[in-house]
Amino acid sequence: MATSEELAEMGISKEEKDKLVAEVMRYMLFKTHQTSGCPIKREELTGIVTKNYRQRALPTLVIKEARDRLAATFGYEMRELQRSRDPSTRSGRPSQQPSSVDAKSYVLISQLDPEVYSKYVEDKEAAPLTGFSFTVISLVHLAGGKISEEDLWHQLKRLGLHETDENHPVLGNNKQALELLVQQRYLLKEKLAGPEGHVMMYELAERALDENISGKIKDDISQVCMH
Repeated sequence: MATSEELAEMGISKEEKDKLVAEVMRYMLFKTHQTSGCPIKREELTGIVTKNYRQRALPTLVIKEARDRLAATFGYEMRELQRSRDPSTRSGRPSQQPSSVDAKSYVLISQLDPEVYSKYVEDKEAAPLTGFSFTVISLVHLAGGKISEEDLWHQLKRLGLHETDENHPVLGNNKQALELLVQQRYLLKEKLAGPEGHVMMYELAERALDENISGKIKDDISQVCMH
């Protein structure tokens, strides 16, 4: 929480600061819902502040306070995602863009008790999509954290999910459902040169490598193997 002295130095009132914090919180909540949980770039949040204010330290202060209030009021951790490496540098090729272009973004992670979250917050209609996400992440995990697009669809086909199906009764367009996992940063998608031409590869991204998710996947896989 910023002190009155800090705000005075910036030439901004507590009311103005509180209004900016509320705007950032509202943007995070609505944009998260609107984009099915896709990461929100820091520059979008900074833009809310810099639209009418020029104080250099203000965006950092407002975003920090918004993170604190989201946790205290709604039970959400506003977690920062930062790609540790640019996809195009992994195979030894130089990146076409500086990695800072995609540097920082945020996602909302519920910190509520799982039973409370399930009862009061969870969107039951989204459960099949969550199941699809978990299945795909598990398949990539079992493949060693990286799998070709062809092999992934081969595995999904065994579960009745076809790449060409654009009218799945639950997922709708299957390819778009998979692409959403890339946008949500559960998967990284990369085209690599192979002996028979280019191959599209999927790799576990930051959110899938999060301890909570990777731990749950390992537990569930071990239970399946035991039965």
